[in-house]
Amino acid sequence: MQELKVKNRQAPSLNFSTMISPIIALFTSFALFLIGCESKVKPPITPLGIQQEAPTQESWNTTIKFTDSGKVTGILRAGYIAVFAEKNITRLDSNITDDFYDENEYHTSILTARRGVVNDITHDFEAHDDVVVVSDSGSTLQTQELYWTNATQKIHTPAYVEITSPTEQIQGHGFESDKSLKHYVISKVTGKAKTNK
Repeated sequence: MQELKVKNRQAPSLNFSTMISPIIALFTSFALFLIGCESKVKPPITPLGIQQEAPTQESWNTTIKFTDSGKVTGILRAGYIAVFAEKNITRLDSNITDDFYDENEYHTSILTARRGVVNDITHDFEAHDDVVVVSDSGSTLQTQELYWTNATQKIHTPAYVEITSPTEQIQGHGFESDKSLKHYVISKVTGKAKTNK
């Protein structure tokens, strides 16, 4: 009969310090990978894409009333408004409308545009993109940029304009008018036609 000799083998001892180091390195690499991926998909600071300065105040679907000596001169509405106090400007976005009133607080015209900027000190205003002004007297102005100077109570632009009145239709570059579009000047007329209104 043969005897089987079994050697008593001991399980190798585990050294935890050698196991933990690769695990920590693996988790650290994974965490750094996630952080790197996260920074690539962060959205811009504001809807207007202003990266360097965040607005002091933001509001949505807001109305601003402009007055002079207690009388209403304009009522402005916008889907998004961002106030930048350090620059003394308010940016308007998401379709704006501005109702203008005369010295007796009678409505004279309405302006629509996609976006604009208000100077918070002078109350000057600029409108951009698909700007349309419709006066209560029946005239319509179309342009891509328009400026309102509060001190002179005039609207003006160096850009191309089309204006249609009850009697004529005019195209040209450079425009200045009162806010009711009754007295206007076009610097360089490029087209003119009579209307049948």
